[in-house]
Amino acid sequence: MNIVLIGYRGTGKSEVGAILAGRLKMTYIGMDEQIVRQAGMSIPEIVETYGWQKFRDMESEVARDLSGQDNIIIDTGGGVIERPENIINIQKNSCVFWLKASVKTIVERIEDSTQRPALTDGKTFIQEVAEVLGQRIPKYKTAARYEIDTDILTPEQVADRIIQLYGT
Repeated sequence: MNIVLIGYRGTGKSEVGAILAGRLKMTYIGMDEQIVRQAGMSIPEIVETYGWQKFRDMESEVARDLSGQDNIIIDTGGGVIERPENIINIQKNSCVFWLKASVKTIVERIEDSTQRPALTDGKTFIQEVAEVLGQRIPKYKTAARYEIDTDILTPEQVADRIIQLYGT
């Protein structure tokens, strides 16, 4: 059985995934890092060179590949839930946790990041986060078995909560 972490950027998926891997002695896989390794270029470079569609195709391929593995912790990209087939794949043999946070918290955590290009044109960063998050919330809700609000929890506390829920 796998543990899959979904949620918007800045909700703590990567840090929590690494903590869980250490505590549970499971392999940690970051989907974005896997895509970057396979493509040999950063996500902004992939999007600039090939467009968002190609990136999403690569993401779907990685989700499909990981769905056949066992005993891993998967840190998904925030948009993995944009395609229904990805939701089906990340739910296979997995317990899916939605790490969520408020727009304010997300913006504070990721406003200086250069890891992802803009998802919308002509909007401020706060407007983009609010708009995209609003569109994704129903999809996260549908995909997840459990929801954990990370606004006031440390990554260690989030990991504790996941371990508690995963064991039930």
